[in-house]
Amino acid sequence: MRYPVPILILLYVLIWASSCRKDFEYESSNGDLEFSKDTVFLDTVFTNIGSSTYSLKVYNRSGKDIVIPDIQLEDGENSRYRLNVEGVAGKAFENIPLYARDSLYIFIETTYDIAPTNQNEFLYVDNLLFDSGTNEQRIPLVTLVKDAIFLFPSTLADGSKESLLLGIDEQGNELRIKGFVLEDEELNFTNEKPYVIYGYAAVSENKILTVQAGSRLYFHKDSGILVGTGGSIKVNGSLSEDQELLENEVIFEGDRLEPEFATVPGQWGTLWMAPGSVDNEISYLTLKNATAGILAEGNPTASPPTLTIRNSQVYNSSVVNLWGRNTSVEAENLVLGNAGTHSLFCDLGGSYSFLHSTIANYWSNGFRTGAALKINNFESNGSGEETGAHLLRADFINCIIDGNTGRELDLARTTTYDFNFLFSHVLLKFLDPGGQFTNDPLYDFGNTDFYEEVYLNTEANFSDPIRNVFEIGNNSAALGKGDLSTALLVPFDLLGRDRSADPALGAYQVLF
Repeated sequence: MRYPVPILILLYVLIWASSCRKDFEYESSNGDLEFSKDTVFLDTVFTNIGSSTYSLKVYNRSGKDIVIPDIQLEDGENSRYRLNVEGVAGKAFENIPLYARDSLYIFIETTYDIAPTNQNEFLYVDNLLFDSGTNEQRIPLVTLVKDAIFLFPSTLADGSKESLLLGIDEQGNELRIKGFVLEDEELNFTNEKPYVIYGYAAVSENKILTVQAGSRLYFHKDSGILVGTGGSIKVNGSLSEDQELLENEVIFEGDRLEPEFATVPGQWGTLWMAPGSVDNEISYLTLKNATAGILAEGNPTASPPTLTIRNSQVYNSSVVNLWGRNTSVEAENLVLGNAGTHSLFCDLGGSYSFLHSTIANYWSNGFRTGAALKINNFESNGSGEETGAHLLRADFINCIIDGNTGRELDLARTTTYDFNFLFSHVLLKFLDPGGQFTNDPLYDFGNTDFYEEVYLNTEANFSDPIRNVFEIGNNSAALGKGDLSTALLVPFDLLGRDRSADPALGAYQVLF
């Protein structure tokens, strides 16, 4: 049947009208909205740095379509919080519809300038209001804001960012990274405020960067510290009474303060001691979540060594925790924990001494191919050509070398250069079920020129190695195995406990 055009138009109008929801079909909310949270905690932020985006879900549990008359911030336009309701940004909204048994999202951000408060930390609070009068419902918004000292490259006249010259490539092009040279007045970091660093902060020739006990350094993505030729860094942390607060330790980590970033590796670059840097000293430093935690290069015969590091922890680096390239390192009470490849890489020869150190890799963020400890005296380029240097010494005494793979020691040498190493009173993980290394002299654990009192494939009994907690328990095979004369050189463990009698291997002593 064919209908006249006016009838078709009338039918279309009737169908359209019946499918539309009119405002008068909604009822006003009566104060019985439900929420996914009773308080929205926006995690700690630095002053004038925007927060992450947080969400609040609002539920209409009733069987009726409703309209929410008002959604607004209590401080109104003066609020430092920002809202987005159903895709619309603002600070106040009116007549928001919400279908029966449905929900809507509200997204929340903040940026706050702490300077007017004259405080180093400030708890910023506002309220998110729904409706008003007797039907009013409120959700507190809470953010801890920290004051900080921000260090960053300046913007040049051409609009580019300040950078640091690293060298010249084979084609004659400059190799640069985004960064800046620390001025004299910036070379003393204190614990008064945290430091937030963008790009690489460079220590120039004949200058010393001093980092005082209790200092906190936060690094943005692709940022770090570069100690140049003739420069030095002195990290002067000390033992903390509270092992939760670590009030006297120095901490280096990424600048993302949200809890979900607490254990994310690779958030920032490295603490880089370039060839020619001198007499770098580190005490009571916790360095975490970097790409390469510490990179030390050059000066294998230096006295004092290029790096002296004591009573410190480096862990959760996406590549390697401590990477020495033909350099000199002396370490005591050092924990090198989980990393994407190696906990410790002694590369291209050099001179290394590790006393009472724990080198243990229980990486759980993906597949790991590298051993906890790798030592070599050469490297090959893409054409197969080798370059190398003498391994003057690599001594590991009263140490633990362990991890969650079968073989946690990797030795690679060329006979063109010396390859001197010693493992004495060491707990070592090295499984060779197929006998691949049976005839390799580098792994002849009966050769006392290389191995003395080595305890193979025994249980370290760490507290929580996946979370980089490497204290040992009462059932550890490391108990009482230490060389006493070495222990007397380092008479207290990483936590200040006496090990002058019956010393355990590694950085921690057990108190019974």
